Amino acid sequence: MKSFLLSLSLLFVVENLLFAQANTKAQVKGIIVDATTSEPLSFASIRISNSSDNKLVTGNITNDKGEFSIPAPYGNYVVEIEYMGYKNAKTASFSVTKENPTHDFGKIKLESSANALKEVVVQAEKSSMEMKLDKRVFNVGKDLANAGGSASDILTNIPSVSVDPDGGVKLRGSDNVRILIDGKPSGLVSFKGGAGLQSLQASMIERVEVITNPSARYEAEGMAGIINIVLKKDQKQGFNGSFDIITGQPVNYGGAANINYRHRKVNFFVNYSIAYNIRPNVSSINQERRSNDTTFFLKQKNNGELLGFNTNIRGGLDYFFNDKNTLTASYLYRRSKARRITNLRYEDYTFTNTNLTGISKRKQDERETEPNSEYVLSYKKTYAKKGQEFNAEVRFLDNWESSNQLFTQEYFTPSETPIASKSLVQNSLNDEYEKQWLFQIDYVQPIGKEGKFETGARSSFRNMVNDYVVNQKNEQGQFVVVPGLKNYFIYDENIHAAYAILGNKTKQFSYQAGLRAEWTDVKTTLRETNEVNPRKYANLFPSVHLTYALPQENSLQIGYSRRVRRPFYNDLSPFSTFSDNRNFFSGNPNLNPEFSNVYEIGHIKYFDKGSLGSSVYYRDTDGKIERIRQVNASGFASTRPENLLGEQAYGVEFTSQYNLAKWWKFDFNFNLFHAEIDGSNIDKTYKRETNSWFVRQTSRFSLPKGLDMQLRANYEAKQKTVQGTRLPLYYFDLSASKDILKGNGTLNFSVLDVFNTRKFRSITEGTTFRTEGSSQFRRRQFNLTLNYRIKQSKGAGKGKKLELEG
Repeated sequence: MKSFLLSLSLLFVVENLLFAQANTKAQVKGIIVDATTSEPLSFASIRISNSSDNKLVTGNITNDKGEFSIPAPYGNYVVEIEYMGYKNAKTASFSVTKENPTHDFGKIKLESSANALKEVVVQAEKSSMEMKLDKRVFNVGKDLANAGGSASDILTNIPSVSVDPDGGVKLRGSDNVRILIDGKPSGLVSFKGGAGLQSLQASMIERVEVITNPSARYEAEGMAGIINIVLKKDQKQGFNGSFDIITGQPVNYGGAANINYRHRKVNFFVNYSIAYNIRPNVSSINQERRSNDTTFFLKQKNNGELLGFNTNIRGGLDYFFNDKNTLTASYLYRRSKARRITNLRYEDYTFTNTNLTGISKRKQDERETEPNSEYVLSYKKTYAKKGQEFNAEVRFLDNWESSNQLFTQEYFTPSETPIASKSLVQNSLNDEYEKQWLFQIDYVQPIGKEGKFETGARSSFRNMVNDYVVNQKNEQGQFVVVPGLKNYFIYDENIHAAYAILGNKTKQFSYQAGLRAEWTDVKTTLRETNEVNPRKYANLFPSVHLTYALPQENSLQIGYSRRVRRPFYNDLSPFSTFSDNRNFFSGNPNLNPEFSNVYEIGHIKYFDKGSLGSSVYYRDTDGKIERIRQVNASGFASTRPENLLGEQAYGVEFTSQYNLAKWWKFDFNFNLFHAEIDGSNIDKTYKRETNSWFVRQTSRFSLPKGLDMQLRANYEAKQKTVQGTRLPLYYFDLSASKDILKGNGTLNFSVLDVFNTRKFRSITEGTTFRTEGSSQFRRRQFNLTLNYRIKQSKGAGKGKKLELEG
């Protein structure tokens, strides 16, 4: 496997060196900027074609300043520009000759399609996926399967990303991925991590950015990389907006509005969504346990419903003092109310699966309220010198969650005769609070013609509390505290960081080297038992990115970064979940951080009808955090995170989008990886090697009479874990859409998991037990969505036109 990856890497290098031999004598130059903000559009695609037959000659992408300078043979050409969120555009014909070897367009401005002029030559909808060297950008609106869903559903549809039954997010097979909202931490993914995204409507999201090898300007948290969810906001003059009405089965009712109004120097924006849904779920556990020459069997079946009512509102304004100074203030409020009803049935056997010894039934009835608030004030200043910029931001998060659970449990003989003396009633009260202040400043200073120096600092102050108690009704009918199940957990976290990055470019070669320093101060306290666990440490996180821009629309990048996964609140909290009295999950107060060194070689090749991105990556992790399951002599299982010695993982990934025909767009993602896990510090048998892969293919068809149809197939192969195996996962989605109401509206119908096969199955083994689990927390879903737009383009209001300023 290692020799295969090495050969593949060498193939990329040789291939691109051959392209670099092209005979080029002239230069075509320009700068791509946004007309409204004057911000450079980095990594825009530039294609240079013969003006006579429109045949592609060469091309490249803009750098992070929006600049391009492309060698080309002498001749007559046109330039085509493509950028995610903007309409394709073509310039007038021009010539480069021996007498005039350089053609400089100057600034090329892209403006709103709402004011589109006749200069536009080519107009097309933005792509659902834009591949860049440092990240991949996914436009939510163009993926038909996203209509009517949640942010969690969106991530399910993105290449390299998978979502488990509890809402946990994985990137390239790793579950430690940093999720940001508009580039910053958010209360939406605080207490529940990725599961919190289930209450954020897809209609509020503009795009998702996947960054697998972040530079030093990003926080070092997130071993697998960063997923940044960008919410909708526009800055066009006047009023514009879009509205959604959603209905679905199982019950999924909702509505959303995204509104903008700009008058001269002030831009107001509001996003609002409301949703009510009922999510049925089923799961099962079959467990075999050996003790004193006796084999015990447990057959457990669970079924339930989660009833959710969610509202989200985000509002704010931009104030443009002038074209170089902007102040933005915004407020986000989310309120989630849920009721979870779960019925559990346990059947106990000995010796064989037919010797039934007892039955018990448990019911969970949980009511949960979760209001979250987020306040943001930011300032941006640009200078007369191109590329010089200063940004400052203050962010405050105020989150709260209250859970009240009632449990009733009954016991029966094998013939299902009730045993009244063993019945019990319990309740669990759990209040969680979080307050966080975040301060950040960033500064960019251009150096010379192509270089720049970036620096910044960030401080985060977070305080979280979990007030937890479990009560049980006694013979007198009074609730009394269950011994050992009452405590007050306090989590204090202060993280301070500073970074510096130096970058430059010489002809086709550019480099960026950075160093980030982070100081961490974390203290956990259990007030009832007076257990205090302080941790203080400082770390350096270097990053290096080398890029070589090649002819024939090829680009190659080599990247390295060091990453960290700090044990977070839920990882450290010792409180166990209590809904299932045979299977308990908790954190580990003694958990230590894990560190990874991440290496990646990435390559992008653009074609006339599409693009192909490929990468080879390697991740070396020390102190890997993995959840370990243990089963005691009574058959009760506990699962909590532990530090393993480490893991080495490497793989290869291909992502492409290609127009097979005018009516057929084909997207493809394939990831093959190998991992070696060493958990011998926990158990000498916990050493595993695994090969796994997953593939996703999406086809979109443009049919007659304005009908669009989309088919998506997903398959994740089985993968060994430190204790067993995760079995294969596969599912299929179907969507269709049609424009109505004179093009101002779109009707979308989707069926998610058409064959109802999206079931998570696993096998976990220990020295005395073997557990087979299966769960399905999202059943087949039908959604019908109506989207109506006022002065907005179909692609979420981001259509553009081309204007030249020379």
